[in-house]
Amino acid sequence: MASIGAGAIALSLPAVAAQPRIASRRPPRLRSGDTVGLVKPAGFLADDFDLKLTVEAITAMGLKPKLAPHLSDRFGYLAGKDRDRASDLNAMFADESVRAIFAVRGGWGSARILPFLDWNLIRRNPKLLIGFSDITALHMAIATRAGFPTIHGPNAGSSWGKLSYAAFRELAFDGALPTYRNPPGDDDRLVQKKWRTRTIRAGKASGRLLGGNLTVLSSLVGTPYLPDFTGAILFIEDVDEAEYRIDRMLTQLGLAGILGKLAGVVFGQCTECQGEGPSYGGFTLGEVLRQHIEPLGIPAYQGALFGHIDDQFSLPVGCRAEIDAEQGTIRLVESPVA
Repeated sequence: MASIGAGAIALSLPAVAAQPRIASRRPPRLRSGDTVGLVKPAGFLADDFDLKLTVEAITAMGLKPKLAPHLSDRFGYLAGKDRDRASDLNAMFADESVRAIFAVRGGWGSARILPFLDWNLIRRNPKLLIGFSDITALHMAIATRAGFPTIHGPNAGSSWGKLSYAAFRELAFDGALPTYRNPPGDDDRLVQKKWRTRTIRAGKASGRLLGGNLTVLSSLVGTPYLPDFTGAILFIEDVDEAEYRIDRMLTQLGLAGILGKLAGVVFGQCTECQGEGPSYGGFTLGEVLRQHIEPLGIPAYQGALFGHIDDQFSLPVGCRAEIDAEQGTIRLVESPVA
């Protein structure tokens, strides 16, 4: 399994309810020896050995993993039937011995369970939910319906390299307020794109961090599970999406009035986001982003280390932060934990 270390980082649908103030109630911070729940709100794991490695990784963090009853279920490409996956998540929020909840993996399916979640129960029991990709649906829904912060960070079954673990520990255990900046690369060839940030429009902006996977977020437009983005810093990432599909989803966010409400934008990593065939006939990803974001007149940059990559930052969804688009930094000004 990948190394774990605490090395320093460079740092029927329910009716629409009034949205609670994000971070008005904060989940408890994690401590060594705490019990944490493992759930699969979306896709299944094909190999039980992967689950064994996940349990070992969480244990290596000094935490005690508690497996949800339906963790080994499979229903087509989902990790069990919708009501069963929802029941697992409800049970973890209700369980007083469970201090935080990790999604084992993403995939697809989290949005399917939203109507079956007990929002009154979840609202009464704020706990950190940790995960990314398809877990974006849960981050957005909790921000909208429960009003406490969650963490957009590695899934429990992710690689958990040194940067990922250090970033997560600073946030969830220490309640620190780090400044995230892409670290320098490993060698002198560092024109490596994954370490570089690109300014779309210079400037500083502050606001609540809201976002996650662009595909999942855009699919929630028009539902009661998307929060108000007024004055927010939108952070987005994606995987295996051609440039024209990124264009289409950003167009949707623009037409829905979401982009026009923002204070700033950070686009993370877009892994394998290139259409088939030669690129000279179309737009690059950078061109697509500039077309949609530059006219907004707000600070924005591209290339932050979050998304479908081996090592990534942990971002507290719903908490306030300040970005510097020229320096390529995200400075947290509000902790997600009490």
